[in-house]
Amino acid sequence: MGILDNFRVDGKIALVTGAGRGIGKASALALAEAGADVVVAARTLEQVEQTAAEAEAFGVRAVPVAFDVFEIERLGELVAVATEQLGGLDLLVNNAGGSFPKPLLETSVKSFEKAFSFNVTTAFELTKQAVPAMLARGEGAVVNISSAAGRLPDRGFSAYGTAKGALTHLTRIMAADLNPHVRVNAIAVGSVATSALEMVLTDDNLRQTMEANTPLRRLGTPEDIAAGVLYLCSPAGSYLTGKILEIDGGIESATLAMGLPDLEPPTA
Repeated sequence: MGILDNFRVDGKIALVTGAGRGIGKASALALAEAGADVVVAARTLEQVEQTAAEAEAFGVRAVPVAFDVFEIERLGELVAVATEQLGGLDLLVNNAGGSFPKPLLETSVKSFEKAFSFNVTTAFELTKQAVPAMLARGEGAVVNISSAAGRLPDRGFSAYGTAKGALTHLTRIMAADLNPHVRVNAIAVGSVATSALEMVLTDDNLRQTMEANTPLRRLGTPEDIAAGVLYLCSPAGSYLTGKILEIDGGIESATLAMGLPDLEPPTA
């Protein structure tokens, strides 16, 4: 068997959240191209239907599910779709997440807790729901999509950065709990050219600034991350668990400052 065969996931069944676009879609398509059947979930039905159609072009089965991961008590239904319609579950990509930056003193407890729930609690609960189905098939692999924001101090990211930092460490703890049959790893992504980032890049100057502040002098693509997802899910990554794969262009600091001013004491 050649080395490239280790990147095949033929016969595996995957569940990818946030799979309607961006990193989630690219990850689902990478797994499908490598041979996995996929359940693709996101809030917008039209988007996941498109992802499923593109996945099926690789000759695998794909099931689109319109689902909001904020309905945490229903996350087990996604696992049920995989087991009932595709026959089981082997691979889970916890991709759904996000949060908009905001100055610390303007970040409410509600928005802070919402960021934590969206980025951490959903991955925690969906992994719990998925593990019995994985063990029923002998083994499994989980990939959490985290962020460089979880390790880099940057103004405006108290909610998102804290949540991603928590997801990063949750990955290590879940790996310890689930050894040796279910591997759990994460990818800490840098600045990736997705539709979410395009909302921030309102002009070419901002993009050029981010590129200039990235050692590799470009933004990442969803496919850059998807390649890492495939590696961690496939036999090629079978000796990794509890690890954080940093796919970020080499950054060690924020690539685009939010421009938030210093807090100053009131003048007399």
